[in-house]
Amino acid sequence: MKYKKVYCSLISLSLLLACSNSNQEKSYKESLDFINYTPKFPSLTSKFINKKRKISSDFYKDILGSEKFNGMFLVAKNGRILFEKCNGYSNFESKKEINTSTPLHLASISKVATCLAILRLVDQKKILLDEDVRNFLTDLPYEGISVRMLLNHRSGIPYYGYFTYKNWPLSKSLSNKDVLLLLKKYKFPLNFQPNNHFAYCNTNYALLALIVEKVSKKRFPNAMKELIFDPLKMNNSFILDKSYNVDSVSQSYNSGMVRQAFDYLDFVYGDKNMYSTARDLLKMDKGTYSVNFLSKSSRNEMFKGYSYEHSGTRNYGLGIRMVELENKKPYFFHTGWWHGNTGCYATLRGDTVCIIALSNSYDRSVYQIKRLTPYFGNYPFEFEEEE
Repeated sequence: MKYKKVYCSLISLSLLLACSNSNQEKSYKESLDFINYTPKFPSLTSKFINKKRKISSDFYKDILGSEKFNGMFLVAKNGRILFEKCNGYSNFESKKEINTSTPLHLASISKVATCLAILRLVDQKKILLDEDVRNFLTDLPYEGISVRMLLNHRSGIPYYGYFTYKNWPLSKSLSNKDVLLLLKKYKFPLNFQPNNHFAYCNTNYALLALIVEKVSKKRFPNAMKELIFDPLKMNNSFILDKSYNVDSVSQSYNSGMVRQAFDYLDFVYGDKNMYSTARDLLKMDKGTYSVNFLSKSSRNEMFKGYSYEHSGTRNYGLGIRMVELENKKPYFFHTGWWHGNTGCYATLRGDTVCIIALSNSYDRSVYQIKRLTPYFGNYPFEFEEEE
């Protein structure tokens, strides 16, 4: 009889905890519904819409190549889609067609979302931009590196794709934690003294993902869902990790449409491994205009240049590239290239315009979306292609 009472008590406790967790999840979702993360933009005239739609359609046909293009293309103004096209296959072998809900690998465009996750934690007073990274990652063997220096690629930390090649079994998948442990074990020299200059490096964002995990106390895919995807209703976005069957996601192809195999670097996230759609990226773009999603101070820190040691037009903010020309509005964007996945996300802040081109078959024409910018405002467009 005594054991039955204990057993019943345990069952009651389990039911109570389950109910509590369920209520917490319900409360969390209700809070997301209550907060409006989408700002209100002015309406557009029919004349404007028709004119820009024609321009965007011509670009799609003439530059992206219409029938040969494999991916998705979107142009939006004030949060409204002016033109959108999907074409081709996410899996050529099974002939699975790409549609507006098909998540494609964003490659380095993922860095924009990782940056936003960090900035949201900054807004929540859980991180300081100029805080020493070792406050979160105690195994990091380098002094004088701040969170900001990871975000703007001024840390000097070497690229994991290079130092793992001779110090890691290439048949074994690498993780973000492995990257940190290798840095601790081998103490690879910095490429330069921290904050000395800019050098784009994926290791910075692999470490930022670990900081998100440390602060949120959640795995990065779950933290991104809570910080970014759920609030903005990005329902077709996720972070790839080892829990996924890689054959079930959109595949990657070279320019000859030969499928690209996953390798030992393909499970490191933060710098890449976000799968999303053009529509979801538009939702993310709209969120960056909302003070409920990102504070004005964080927005200001994100969309400004940090590297002026050398003259030139190119710069990098926090998780965003930019081109700055005299008498022109700054052009903010981020490109992506990983295996055959190529893409470009452009956010024209001066005119609330968003342009996105994503492809899962190697296609450099996606970087040409810059050529649309003069039709929406006084933006630079004649500069070299980025990767």
